[in-house]
Amino acid sequence: MFGRCRNILGLVLLLCSVAAADYPKPSPYPITWELGFTHGVPKRIVVDIPTAVVAPQAFWYVTYRVTNDTDKEQMFLPRFELLGDNGKLFLANQNIPKRVFDRIKEAEHNDFLEPNTSITGQLRIGPAEARDGVAIWPEPMARMGHFSIFLTGLSGEAVILKKTDGTFQKVDSADDLKETKDLVILRKTLQMDFFIRGDEVYPGEDEVNSDGENWIMR
Repeated sequence: MFGRCRNILGLVLLLCSVAAADYPKPSPYPITWELGFTHGVPKRIVVDIPTAVVAPQAFWYVTYRVTNDTDKEQMFLPRFELLGDNGKLFLANQNIPKRVFDRIKEAEHNDFLEPNTSITGQLRIGPAEARDGVAIWPEPMARMGHFSIFLTGLSGEAVILKKTDGTFQKVDSADDLKETKDLVILRKTLQMDFFIRGDEVYPGEDEVNSDGENWIMR
């Protein structure tokens, strides 16, 4: 519950004028295309970067498998973001040296693991066409504590909100889209929560624990 409240506060500042009861929620069952997704537990890895001013450097990553079980090919454009205890968001796979991916692939013993640049794009149908990827961040904080990872791009479900008289309201008709000003698009997003016990004592050394996951509109 703590993680969920913290994440909502950090993510909906733009929509603070929407009453809590009116905040859009995803459908309890798929109403559009949705990709299959499994993932590992986030891990920390230290990599020596020869060209870096400070070496070695620490990174966090999470491996995953995405499968297209729909009836046609889908465009997979994943966006991973990490929300830390400090309320800051960190986008994954930004200017990560190839050496880091190579070290992760070696550590995971997975010859099918692909970098983000390779896995992004058209995803073919069926389990045999599943792709193994990884989201990577430079270590955002020395003490991770509680953190969440958000993934957008697994579903076509979305909600459009329009600002009217100072509040955001759900767009229900095409006429409301004639003006593109003050529109906000929320997409079905997977929220994965994690925590590390004792991280304040031995930062980066303790086990990462899952704190549940759920779908949100973001």
